[in-house]
Amino acid sequence: MIIYLLSAVIVLLCYELYRRYFPIMGITCKHRIGEKYIVILDLRDYNEKGTLKNVAMQIPYAYLRRHYSEIPDQSLHVVASDRMDINLGVRFLLRKGYSVSSFEIIGCACKGGIIDGV
Repeated sequence: MIIYLLSAVIVLLCYELYRRYFPIMGITCKHRIGEKYIVILDLRDYNEKGTLKNVAMQIPYAYLRRHYSEIPDQSLHVVASDRMDINLGVRFLLRKGYSVSSFEIIGCACKGGIIDGV
C-alpha cells in the first residue's frame, strides 16, 4: 500500500515539474511583433513597470483563469517576466483553445527561437 501511495506522489510531482519547467514545443521566442492581427497579451503583474508599447491586454497569470474569456479569439503573442509564467500561461491558453504563435520574456535575449540564459 505504501508503494502505491509513494508512486502516486512521485507521478504527481513529476507532472507538476513538467508543467512548470518543461518548455513548450512549437512556440518560438520573438521580440516585438509587427503583425496586425496578433494580440499582445502581457502576463506580468500589474505592479511591474510596463516598458512595452502597443500591449493589447494585460492580465496577470494569477487572474488568467478568471478573465481568459475577455481575450479575443485571435493569434496571441504572450509576454511574461520569467519562463515559469510563460510555461503555465501558454499551457492554460492552449488548453482553452487559443492559438499562441510566439512569446517573449522581458530581459531575456531570444535568438531565432532559442532563449539564452534560461
